Amino acid sequence: MADTNQRSEDGKSSKSRCTPLDVFKYLNLTKNSAYAMIRPSRDGLYTEIHLDVLLYAILDVLWSDPGISWDPEDFCNISEIYPPSSVVWRPDITIEEMIENNKVVESPYLSLSSDGLVFTRTNMVVVTSCRIRVYKFPFDVQSCNLTFKSYIHAEAHIKLFAANSKWSIEWSLLKMTQTEWLFTNLTISRETIDNFGPNQSVVVYTITMKRRSALYVANFLVPILLFLSLDLTSFLISDTGGEKLSFKVTVLLAVTVMQLILNEILPSSSDRIPLVVIFCIGIFGLMMLSLLETIVVMRLLEKDSASQANKADEDQSLSEDCGDKVGKANCGTELKNRTSSVCNVSVDETPSEQLSKEDNSSQPTEEFNALEKISDEMKEMEKTLTQVLHSTKEEGKPGYWTRVAKIVNIVFFFFYVTAVSVLLSVLFILWNESEEQ
Repeated sequence: MADTNQRSEDGKSSKSRCTPLDVFKYLNLTKNSAYAMIRPSRDGLYTEIHLDVLLYAILDVLWSDPGISWDPEDFCNISEIYPPSSVVWRPDITIEEMIENNKVVESPYLSLSSDGLVFTRTNMVVVTSCRIRVYKFPFDVQSCNLTFKSYIHAEAHIKLFAANSKWSIEWSLLKMTQTEWLFTNLTISRETIDNFGPNQSVVVYTITMKRRSALYVANFLVPILLFLSLDLTSFLISDTGGEKLSFKVTVLLAVTVMQLILNEILPSSSDRIPLVVIFCIGIFGLMMLSLLETIVVMRLLEKDSASQANKADEDQSLSEDCGDKVGKANCGTELKNRTSSVCNVSVDETPSEQLSKEDNSSQPTEEFNALEKISDEMKEMEKTLTQVLHSTKEEGKPGYWTRVAKIVNIVFFFFYVTAVSVLLSVLFILWNESEEQ
């Protein structure tokens, strides 16, 4: 049998070396071989590792090992074999932000080309720590980094490079379509970091995503705006009854429930107060002021009703009192030797003057003294009543507090509409501003 290490005269390799097994034997690929334990390098230089990340739990890693190359012509043009991953050295690449171990079973094989190019593909479910900025929730844009580096090798031994990312971005855009996030961009940068020791080569993939906000707008923002509209329309309800007050309290409780829902959605580790929280607190505060205004208006109306009732009671009491005294004056004792009785007593004219007109020569009697005393009491009562009327001034007019309540209602309504417009305008502007990431 011809020597398998010699070529035939026509330059073609012998048919006895036409299987991948022959390549394995030629390379001596075993778990105990130097190829599985020693980092490949040419003339002691660094090893280049090329990465390509697809945002669908796939990681491609590519490097070159010139020590395990062969001539395809010696093995019937076999240019690629698939040895077990345990018999070839693999770089210790890790993701710095990963907080949980990969639970997906790694591929037991890798691809080995005749020129020493080693290619491996690993499916990974990566759970990473990423700083979430919820200031503009639910219109926020998030940027998360995936930093690939070696566990222990310095930059002088391993240099990481990023593969062509154009195809990766297109593929990721195609796959990330059914999630809450909309993938917008993928940027790649190569850096050298000082990781508390020798400098290390790292490749940073920055993933930019935008939250799909339609569902949050429909289920959260719109209902709160509808509650605000109901609170505005409540100004058309009459303030005389308790329906308006109970209606406002119900709307306020509904907004409180929405705030509890928001508290479950947003993370508690945010370093800035989100705009949606300011939106809820602002509307809640305006509704609270509206409720307080309703209470004040109802109190004014109640005060007006009470003052009118008290005035009616006082008028009735005064009328009865005056009637009794005038009755006494008109129905008092008749004067002696007079044919006409005293039936009307004038406040401005004393009984002595009236009697002097009838009979200037007559002398005062006991009846005359009683009538004069009653007249003095009526003058004193009139004086007191005049002072009371002047002291109350405008407040004593019927419907004074009702007019004040109407003015308060009108002024607060314009203030309420203005405050709502300013709040929504400012939030709209802030939501549309570009935020520094």
